[in-house]
Amino acid sequence: MIKKKPTTPGQRGKIILKNSFHYFRNFKKLKINIKKSPGRNNQGKITVRHKSKGVKKKYRKIDFLREKKYIYGCIKSIEYDPYRNCNISLVSYLDGEYRYIIHLYGLNINDFIINSPKNHPKIGNSMLIKNIPIGIKVCCVELVPGKGAKILRSAGCYALVYSKDMKFTYLKMKNGSLKKINNNCNAVVGCVDNSDFYLVKLGKAGTNIRKGIRPTVRGVAMNPVDHPHGGGEGKTTSKRHPVSYKGKLTKGLKTSKK
Repeated sequence: MIKKKPTTPGQRGKIILKNSFHYFRNFKKLKINIKKSPGRNNQGKITVRHKSKGVKKKYRKIDFLREKKYIYGCIKSIEYDPYRNCNISLVSYLDGEYRYIIHLYGLNINDFIINSPKNHPKIGNSMLIKNIPIGIKVCCVELVPGKGAKILRSAGCYALVYSKDMKFTYLKMKNGSLKKINNNCNAVVGCVDNSDFYLVKLGKAGTNIRKGIRPTVRGVAMNPVDHPHGGGEGKTTSKRHPVSYKGKLTKGLKTSKK
């Protein structure tokens, strides 16, 4: 973690992470261009707020399926991914194929990993969640067998294998809740790297604009036609519970389905 010296106004309070990336080789087949949408339609009107194109970047194909079974892979490099808050690793399998995976805490260059339904619960190994011992940290977990990892993929994410029964395995999440996962779903042993990402401070608005995120204006600073909180003489607060510009409650409203 590096705290910048305030040599310019944009550097004041700026905090970045010091990552020592190790690049092995550039694989163009593992990187694709994604057509970017600036949040406007064919008439140039804004249809999605707070969105712009940002700088050019290529999407890295990540192997969330871990479908290469019973073949050892060697970690060749640790790289930056512009589409994620975690780092990625380049894996060279013994049959000559290269793939990207989510980088895990404690996984180093020249370490070996393997994907199989049942194997040793070593960091980086992928296996069926029913075969992982209780109390082990897991990440990159599938929700439907064979569909690829869907949860616990962000920086610093992990869950503990809490208990098991005949059909399901229960994971204890970071917030204390229990999540029920099918026993035939795959999971990766370990914790996602870059857990200090939450400490980053951008320093200036230009950093967000380069990411493709435009400024967000407060609702109370708008006119009544633009936002339910808008209007009023001088500085006033809205006389209602906080809502979005569409009128939906933004605090305390449950959005997840049971």
